[in-house]
Amino acid sequence: MITRRGLLEAAGGALAFGGGAALTAPARGAESTNSSLPSLSPLLPAGTRAEAVLDTLPGKKPLIKLTYRPPNYESPLAYLRTAITPNGEFFVRYHLADIPEVDAGTWKLNIGGEGANGNLQIGLDDLKKLPAFEVVAVCQCAGNRRGLFEPHVPGVQWGPGAMGCARWKGARLKDVLDLVGLKKEALEVVFDGADGPVLDKTPDFVKSLPVWKAIEETTLVAYEMNGEPLPHWNGFPARIVAPGWTATYWVKHVISITAVTRPFDGFWMKTAYRIPVGKFPLVARFISQETAANTPITEIVVNSLITNPADGARVKAGRKTAISGIAWDGGYGIRSVEISADNGKSWTEASLGEDPGKFAFRPWSYEYIPKWRGKLLLAARAANKIGQIQTQELIPNPPGYNNNVAQTVALHVT
Repeated sequence: MITRRGLLEAAGGALAFGGGAALTAPARGAESTNSSLPSLSPLLPAGTRAEAVLDTLPGKKPLIKLTYRPPNYESPLAYLRTAITPNGEFFVRYHLADIPEVDAGTWKLNIGGEGANGNLQIGLDDLKKLPAFEVVAVCQCAGNRRGLFEPHVPGVQWGPGAMGCARWKGARLKDVLDLVGLKKEALEVVFDGADGPVLDKTPDFVKSLPVWKAIEETTLVAYEMNGEPLPHWNGFPARIVAPGWTATYWVKHVISITAVTRPFDGFWMKTAYRIPVGKFPLVARFISQETAANTPITEIVVNSLITNPADGARVKAGRKTAISGIAWDGGYGIRSVEISADNGKSWTEASLGEDPGKFAFRPWSYEYIPKWRGKLLLAARAANKIGQIQTQELIPNPPGYNNNVAQTVALHVT
C-alpha cells in the first residue's frame, strides 16, 4: 500500500503534474509483470509501451501501470465490456504522491467557508445519517486517450482505460451544504482531499465547482461504490461524485468543503485543467472561472469504444463477427451508435443494450459478416440525444483533453 512513510522520494515536479515516463518499481505489496500485458495501441508513445507493466495493487486486479509516484493505473480493455465496472477493475488516478490510509473512525469532514452561514465538522456516521442517494455514473479522467494524440502532448500517456462506471451511493452534496446553509453570495464550492504533495513546491490538489453544479440532485459526497465501501485507491472513506463532469472534480478522500464568494484561484483551477474557449461543443460552462482565452474543462464529451474484438484480432470471412462496446457522454443520454467498414463513407446503426442511466456506460452490439480476406478497418461513433456526434478528426489542445475521435480497430480476415 502506498502510504506517507512509503513515499519519501518524489519523482520530480513533472510527475507531480502528470508528466514523465512510467516508473518500473512495483508498488508495495504489488506484483508486476510484462508477460501478460494486454496489447497496447501502437499509437501510444514508444516509451510508454516499453515501460508499462501489469501491476496488482492491494484490492485490485492487475491494472496497466503508467506511473508509480503518483500512482496512475489504467484498466485493460477487457475490464470495460460491461455497463458497470467492478471495484477491483476500476482505474486509479492521483496527482499527488502523499496518500494516507484514512481511518474511517477518526475521519472528519469540515464544512463552512465565507460563503456559508456557519462552520461544522462531521464524521462518517453523521454523513450516513443524511438521506442516501444513488447514481450510476462514468468517472473518466479528462486525459483519457491522451497517449493517442498525434503529435503527442505532455502528461500521463493514457490509453482508453482511464475510466470506469460504477453505482455510487452517498449523501447529496446539497444536503451536506444545508447543514451550514449557503449565503446568497456563494459562487463556488471548494474541495480538498487528504492526499497531498511530497514536495512543498507542488500545489495541493484542491478543486471547486460552481454552486449550480454543487447543488444538483446527483452531485454526491459518496461513501459506497457498487454496494461496498469506497476502495482505498478510489477515495475511501468519502469522495465527491459529479456525474457528467470529468474526474478532475471527483475529489478523493475529501476532508473539507468550503463555500466561497469569489472564484477560487488555486493552481488546479486557475492554471491546470483548462481548454481553449470555443474548441469543444460543450453545454455546461464554469462561467466564474472563464477567461477570454480558456475555460475549465467540464462535461464529458460524447464517446464510444469498441471492446470486442480487440485491435488486431483474426476473424473469418463469410462468418458473423460479434462487434460490441460501450458509449457514454456528459449525461444527455446516448441516442445511437453506428458502425462503418468503409472508412466512414457509410454507417450502419448498432443495437443499444441496457440503459443504467443517463450518466452511465451504454453497451451496444453489432453483427458483421466480413466478405473479403485481408485487413478490415471497423469504426464506431456515438451520438447523444442533443445531437452531438463523435468527431472524425482530433481536436488539438495543449493538455490533450477530450479525445473523442471515432475509434477504429483493424481486423485480419482469413
